[in-house]
Amino acid sequence: MRHRRLRARVTQPIRIGSVTLSQPVMTASGTAGHAAEMAPYMDLAELGAVVVKSLYHSPWPGNPAPRVHPMPAGMINSVGLQGPGIEAWIDHDLPVLESTGATVVASIWGRSVDDYARAAAMLAPVASRVAALEVNLSCPNLEGRGGIIAHDVDVSTAVVAACAVAGVPLWAKLSPNTDRIVEVAAAVVDAGAEALTLINTVVGLAVDVETARPALGNGGGGVSGAAIHAVALRAVHDVRKELPHVPIVGVGGIMSGRDAIAMMQAGANAVQVGTASFLRPDAAMRVLNEMHRWMHEHRESSWSDVTSRLHR
Repeated sequence: MRHRRLRARVTQPIRIGSVTLSQPVMTASGTAGHAAEMAPYMDLAELGAVVVKSLYHSPWPGNPAPRVHPMPAGMINSVGLQGPGIEAWIDHDLPVLESTGATVVASIWGRSVDDYARAAAMLAPVASRVAALEVNLSCPNLEGRGGIIAHDVDVSTAVVAACAVAGVPLWAKLSPNTDRIVEVAAAVVDAGAEALTLINTVVGLAVDVETARPALGNGGGGVSGAAIHAVALRAVHDVRKELPHVPIVGVGGIMSGRDAIAMMQAGANAVQVGTASFLRPDAAMRVLNEMHRWMHEHRESSWSDVTSRLHR
């Protein structure tokens, strides 16, 4: 299944704040592992970046099984951010990922400002080895889903400011499960985020009708996949309209190159591919190839000309 190298290329690099990427497609955090799990299926160095699964400062066991449940147009998950902790990731996973030549974007999560600050400080010694730090403010698959950090302007800004200790560009990953997403976006940019990642999963529930119990071991979870693409497009569009000069990474339900082009036209400077990778591990490369094909067919030569076209 290993994907062929790109045949048609747009050579213009992608700028996400101070970060330069060779291509506009990345893997999405939580869908491509902590290291080089996707390397057997595609050349990770050919992607814009690999965004690793969000890390807690310490090892974290995650939620009880079952953790993933299929849905008609995607899936719902409550994995609970299981991970090895940052120290183990730096010692074991980061070198493996670096050996592929991939551009690495780290991702962290926490339950408090102090958690995030501690995680960011632990990454400071490897700042030169990661292109950016995605600050996951928005994951809804932990206990207490009503308290998602990205729904609170003050806490979100405090977290982003605390993460500056990492010494790398910060991307704030925000939640669609609030009507304050534009307000939160503006606030975290003021607090030091160079870019915004929009969006994370949509809070949902799946029920086993035979047992009248939730299908997931932790109750509810986050819905992802094609079902949320329209939600992600709207979030990107609305934030771009109010923040015309802030870099945006669009993510949510991208299953094809056309989906990715639509996300860019709505306002994204680059995209991430997530749930599609569970259907095909080479999905990110397939989407990238389809984007290049679309650009060739439409005689486009500049990614920046495609970005935000919906607003012109």
